[in-house]
Amino acid sequence: MNGWLAAAAALLLCGVGPALWGVATGPVRRRVVAQNLATLLTCLVLLLLAQGYHRTAYVDLGLVLSLLGPVGTLVYARLLADELADDPPRSSRTTRPAVVATLLVVLPLCVATGPGRATVKLLVTGALLIAGNVVASRALDDPIPEDVPDE
Repeated sequence: MNGWLAAAAALLLCGVGPALWGVATGPVRRRVVAQNLATLLTCLVLLLLAQGYHRTAYVDLGLVLSLLGPVGTLVYARLLADELADDPPRSSRTTRPAVVATLLVVLPLCVATGPGRATVKLLVTGALLIAGNVVASRALDDPIPEDVPDE
């Protein structure tokens, strides 16, 4: 077992596990925020596993998850808008730790990978994770107003 796999295991146990517990239990506002955090952490675990096992396909899975994770959160926010308006989530508290976690994983991976296409893919994945988390957090913090008709 190398350091990348140890970091992936630690992030899986200490990050994804509690996030999945939050998705499975509690009020809707906590479940939606935990789902957003769980997808981000799962993507970071995939990036660490890609380096640990030397499998570039895991980076591709992380890239796809970095695109689909925030979209899933936005879909949930739209579908659960009535419930979230009654008890709004506080997702802005998870934004800064998510950005820090992304930087702490992606930057060392870029250094270990060296210059090339793989580094660009890692940087794009990291940028998508950060941007997606910020967009999803803002969407959860600002629920859809009641007076706006559905199109």
